[in-house]
Amino acid sequence: EGLDIKDEKIELTEEQKKEMREQADKLKTSGNEAFKNSDYEKAVELYSEALTVYPTESTNEIAICYANRGACFIKLEQNENVVDDCTKALELRPDYLKPLMRRAQSYEALEKLEQALEDYKKALELDPSQTAAREAVMRLPEQIKEQHEKLKEEMIGKLKELGDAVLKPFGLSTSNFQLQQDPNTGGYSVNFRK
Repeated sequence: EGLDIKDEKIELTEEQKKEMREQADKLKTSGNEAFKNSDYEKAVELYSEALTVYPTESTNEIAICYANRGACFIKLEQNENVVDDCTKALELRPDYLKPLMRRAQSYEALEKLEQALEDYKKALELDPSQTAAREAVMRLPEQIKEQHEKLKEEMIGKLKELGDAVLKPFGLSTSNFQLQQDPNTGGYSVNFRK
């Protein structure tokens, strides 16, 4: 029978932890160099390797590696990965501005506008001089409203198609029914017309 290491708590000496930190720091530095040279895939590999080497208590360095890998994913236009890595960085350092801004931009690219707005608002709380965040906080509420209207129209269109399919055997369609919205309550009343 093999030994399952995952469940074993291996205690490292301070010397071993120091060596691991130094090795991981070198990988992170190499990742930074690869990023500067626009070799984003290589940088991702190096940051990923550093993440496996850092001792668990090196939370600040681990957060930086996730944030940096998130920056690579922005350049590679992999927004889902940006969100994942920046979220991990923020779990370790909740007030870390760079991954917060990167995640906000990626949420926006993924059309997750409410989440983007939330991140931009938090970024402004952390640093009121963040121009990009301030502009987004001004711009996004209107875009969110438009997005909701579009979704509502799509939903009504689908409901009409469904209604027409149900009414067809009776020689009727949704055009035989008129929806009227009550301006006071926002509710609808349905009127039948031949």
